[in-house]
Amino acid sequence: MNFLISGCAGFIGYHLSNYLCKKYRKSKIIGFDNLNNFYSVKLKRKRISNLKKNKNFNFSKIDLTDKKKLSNLFKKSKIKIVFHLAAQAGVRDSLKMPKSYFKSNFEGYINIINLSKKNKIKKFIFASSSSVYGDQKKFPINEKTKVIPKNIYAASKKINEEIGEDLSKITKMKVIGLRFFTVYGKYGRPDMFVFKYLDSLINKKNFNLFNKGNHLRDYTHIEDVVEMMDLLIRKKIKNNFEIFNICSNKPIDINKLSLFISKFIGIKPKLTLRAKNKIEVVKTHGDNRKILKFLKYKIKSNIYLELPKIINWYTQNKIWKYKI
Repeated sequence: MNFLISGCAGFIGYHLSNYLCKKYRKSKIIGFDNLNNFYSVKLKRKRISNLKKNKNFNFSKIDLTDKKKLSNLFKKSKIKIVFHLAAQAGVRDSLKMPKSYFKSNFEGYINIINLSKKNKIKKFIFASSSSVYGDQKKFPINEKTKVIPKNIYAASKKINEEIGEDLSKITKMKVIGLRFFTVYGKYGRPDMFVFKYLDSLINKKNFNLFNKGNHLRDYTHIEDVVEMMDLLIRKKIKNNFEIFNICSNKPIDINKLSLFISKFIGIKPKLTLRAKNKIEVVKTHGDNRKILKFLKYKIKSNIYLELPKIINWYTQNKIWKYKI
């Protein structure tokens, strides 16, 4: 059984590829990425270099919008499972460059899901986002909560879900959308809070704390995430279309998190308290009971136990050199 992973140079794609390479040694893990400069290409190349140490990993530089190259990749690879993780990510940037989001998150998504259907893929598992929920008043948020996307990125993910659901009605392919909340871990995106904050501390730079730090975020460790994704490979799924929250059900106060990081590293921050950013939500708190019950899984990680390991890894490897 061979696997195709789009966005294998991205954070989740990298960890999933590495996990599958080691667990399914007789299978081929076929990864592709366009290696764009949304954030550090150097970091993405480092991830790919690490993945190539696995004998069963194959990498191709392909853009989702290149239908011909993508079609050839499907034809020659004998793929059974597709993990579609490639996308133009980030809420704020979706307002600055909407065309880029349209190409990747709409056109690119349609290309890969249609090719998956054409090539009779068994399961198509794709990355959605908790951003589809927008600002909510009742928590925790479950999969039945009405979605109210409030930016282009969130809207693109909601449309992906609708396309996936429609396509699942006319094919035997199982289509599974994963609404990721905030995923953290080593080799994470440098534009995410933990690494941006660490960079500001180590390099003594000013850090903008929006909404004066009064945000709550539902963090899930990458190891829990890839283990759940692996279980979805082997789990028999009754419905042709499913949506799952991928979260910890434990919202973390950003002010407390920043204080923990500052104390651990022993550096006083230079903070500028900013007003709330209108396109960002104040609180994310997901209900993960559906996925945990379905997979018979239990979240293993605790952010305050994992952060010291991540901070030590970050400082020892001088990850701040991988510029955003």
